[in-house]
Amino acid sequence: MAEEEAEAPKLSELLERGWRELREVDASTEPLNSRQLQDKVKRGLAQLEEAKRGADQLQLFSQNEELEEVASADLKFFLLPALLGALTLKLNTPSKRMEQLQIARSHFMDFLRSCRDYNIGSFHLPRPREDSRTEQGTEEAVRAPNQPDLVAMATHRQAKIERYKQKMETEKRLATMTGLVQSGNAEEEQVREFYLLHIHKWISTSLDEMESIDQEMEILKGREAMKQTGESSQPTRQRRPAMKPFILIRDSAQAKVFGAGYPSLPTMTVDDWYRQHEKQRVLPDQGIPPTAVNVAAEEEQKAEQEKKVEEDDEASLQKARDWDEWKDTHRKGYGNRQNMG
Repeated sequence: MAEEEAEAPKLSELLERGWRELREVDASTEPLNSRQLQDKVKRGLAQLEEAKRGADQLQLFSQNEELEEVASADLKFFLLPALLGALTLKLNTPSKRMEQLQIARSHFMDFLRSCRDYNIGSFHLPRPREDSRTEQGTEEAVRAPNQPDLVAMATHRQAKIERYKQKMETEKRLATMTGLVQSGNAEEEQVREFYLLHIHKWISTSLDEMESIDQEMEILKGREAMKQTGESSQPTRQRRPAMKPFILIRDSAQAKVFGAGYPSLPTMTVDDWYRQHEKQRVLPDQGIPPTAVNVAAEEEQKAEQEKKVEEDDEASLQKARDWDEWKDTHRKGYGNRQNMG
């Protein structure tokens, strides 16, 4: 009993230190692969692992007891596997990433099993992951994306939404109780409720993290398989025979099919036409005298006009006289009612 009483404060201190390292890493704005954060992660893992070994030696929990039989001060040790899993995921060692994912998944699974044994929360325990699959199981995994179970997908989505709402509500209640519990003025019932709320919060976190781990492990396995087989992520393209370069002239090709667009094609250029007419001296600017036919026509037209003037056509003469008499009796603008001139 004396050893247990001396050991209990040490375990609590180790748990609080490791938990504090996790909170500082989550709150930091530095890159996760920075040396400072990685040192915090490793230091927190060492403290939590030592606390877990001590808790296992003391056998704080037993499958034969109920949740009400667990002391309020011991409830926080339920969180050890979940905190170990969260810190393990923050390790930045690409060459050991698959191993780290498996360890983190194992920690989260241990935490969820303990919660199920004590009937803490209502959730479905994830299935254990089998790395060695049969050929039939592989074929089913390949066909699964092509034939999705819509009902299962809808149920899964609804469960995630409910977990998220519960997690947000739990965090609000924890924010109001954290100061009271850390000050040491909280009563036993308040301490018990405080750690139970943390357990419920980490149940939701563990389920989400395990789902992400499974997805990442599938990606890493696919990448490793491609490296081993030497296949690329894209199918290889068949080489096509080289094609000879060619130039397509649209106007000439279109003219051969549809024609030039007008009745006949030109037989000479404008310069050729000009030179031909220049040789024949039939251009307007070469001073060529008019032909005899044109001269006779002009003379005949002039003679007719002169004859009309001399004879004074009676109809034209009468019209002119009438017009003169009308102007004598009517002033200018008479009858223009529209413009009032």
